Amino acid sequence: MTAVLRTEPALLVLEDGRVFRGRSYGAVGTTFGEAVFSTGMSGYQETLTDPSYAKQIIVQTFPHIGNTGVNDEDAESSRIWAAGYVVREAARRPSNWRAQRSLDEELVNFGVVGIQHVDTRALTRHLRERGAMKAGVFSGEAAAAPVAELIEQVNAQAPMEGLNLSAVVSTREAYTVEPKDHGFDGEVEFSIAAIDLGIKAMTPQRFAERGVRVHVLPYNATFKDVVATGAQGVFLSNGPGDPATANVQVELVREVLDAKIPYFGICFGNQILGRALGYGTYKLRYGHRGINQPVLDKATGKVEITSQNHGFAVDAPREGASLAPLDRFGRVEVSHISLNDSVVEGLVCLDLPAFSVQYHPEAASGPHDASHLFDRFIDVMRAAGTGSASTSTTASTQEEK
Repeated sequence: MTAVLRTEPALLVLEDGRVFRGRSYGAVGTTFGEAVFSTGMSGYQETLTDPSYAKQIIVQTFPHIGNTGVNDEDAESSRIWAAGYVVREAARRPSNWRAQRSLDEELVNFGVVGIQHVDTRALTRHLRERGAMKAGVFSGEAAAAPVAELIEQVNAQAPMEGLNLSAVVSTREAYTVEPKDHGFDGEVEFSIAAIDLGIKAMTPQRFAERGVRVHVLPYNATFKDVVATGAQGVFLSNGPGDPATANVQVELVREVLDAKIPYFGICFGNQILGRALGYGTYKLRYGHRGINQPVLDKATGKVEITSQNHGFAVDAPREGASLAPLDRFGRVEVSHISLNDSVVEGLVCLDLPAFSVQYHPEAASGPHDASHLFDRFIDVMRAAGTGSASTSTTASTQEEK
């Protein structure tokens, strides 16, 4: 493993004209995306490989990044999805027994343009006051262009609103994750169909560890595709983009609810359940990103520290049960609330076997407060009386996309 590679002058340019100067980190060149900040103190490899960060330039609020390097085991997908990366101080060399290469090398390998030596405290305060916004990172020759031209380029990119990114990050082929491949040696009681809208590798693993066979299907899977797996439950994953564009997935979830098939959604899957029930969604000012987001479980009164990455939320009544806007789905209640800003963090259908949360209970880098939700979904399927899973599979078995 080598020290950080040679750096060149770099600029981070925001759509409102604010400019931050630094040095290149990772690949040298130009990148565009939505500037967002993540408050996690660890887990940067999981963050960068989370498909939900597609088309976003991640600003790390923790000042020292890259200390533990990168390895082949902790990635949440087959590549880095972040459009760009912004850090205060990059480690000159990794120092961890599991490290196989430096983060700088990994960024170069995937062509991710980053910038270091940025005052990320000032940048984060700016984004909190003005909101997540269009941005660009320019390094090397690109950084020598007149700032006015760079601002123009930044503003020419499409906003996050209206972007449908599931097709970009989803698996192209269906595959199956087997419990036996993750240490479970008992009888498989359930199988589920998991719609990949940007799924992280740890999610099907968490199910498999509990004896659930997971059929991972592409973003555009139909209800017929779901039924063909023989699954006893349906899961919708996290993912990037605007939930207002997810009409195909909304219709799929409505068919699942009409059929009274147990449903569990996280993050994007929570927003899609909200839309399926007839609620609206909206863009948050700067979103929730990091592994230290406090959430209140209204049913128990307990506070869970959660891992989150979302810029949109469901607009639903926060107090008490109410009839869903599409009243054929019965009563719905907001089950979880963000303790930072009271954003809806979960929904539960009181007359159907369906629930969802806005955060990531699989959280490979922690925290693990919400891991019980996988057991809750198994209990929901068990209560629905959907029976033992067939041992046959209709999709090829593999572990990675």
